[in-house]
Amino acid sequence: MASHLYNSRLGKVSWFVRRFGAGELLMKPLRCAFAPFIIPRLARREFTFSDKTLPLFYHGYNMTWANERAVEVPIAREYLSRHTGQRVLEVGNVLSHYGDVDHVVLDKFERGKGVVNEDILEYSPAEQFDLILSISTFEHIGFDDEADGDSGEKIRRAIIACQALLADTGRLVLTLPLGYNPALDAMIADDQLQSDRAFFIRRTGRLQWEPTTAEVALDCRYGSPFPYANALMVAEFGKAAA
Repeated sequence: MASHLYNSRLGKVSWFVRRFGAGELLMKPLRCAFAPFIIPRLARREFTFSDKTLPLFYHGYNMTWANERAVEVPIAREYLSRHTGQRVLEVGNVLSHYGDVDHVVLDKFERGKGVVNEDILEYSPAEQFDLILSISTFEHIGFDDEADGDSGEKIRRAIIACQALLADTGRLVLTLPLGYNPALDAMIADDQLQSDRAFFIRRTGRLQWEPTTAEVALDCRYGSPFPYANALMVAEFGKAAA
């Protein structure tokens, strides 16, 4: 298996400092430790996504109120609600940390109950999916492992692999934090992702997120003025033409 942040504790610490800074190495465990005291005191807030009002999501695992998970989890659950009883694949093990899931979860590196540990490029299930969902996972492809090659090209190949697993009317939905992976940002700026639809959201306050344009979102810095992503893209894709 290729070297990756999950392969060793020391490697994960080194990666974390490199990506988020030494200060966050202290702040993250403090937020997690005090989550039971913080969460009940947070104001209930909402945000708008695709003309729908959704609540911000607060949870102790991975301190969601302090990062993009506050909007990603509600957005993901909104898509899941549209595909109740249908065939769903999640690429990257995220939602199971916040509740029970009844869909297939694929994650190359992270071990977990029911998680299929395969590379999306090599995954060949017997069925096709009505929804393939991935939360803050594709920005790591070719960027947070030590595989050779261009990250942008690897991301594009992974998107194509997902599209090949879609049913004829299926949808691929990716949430992508901006400002994290320069190659991914460049692809988005040059419209190289070739998504069918795209939504952009930016963080305007500690507990405030609002819709914005691609230009404004791409100008947001990762980690400033707020921790982690300050802007997010939600990209939708259909099945690729044969």
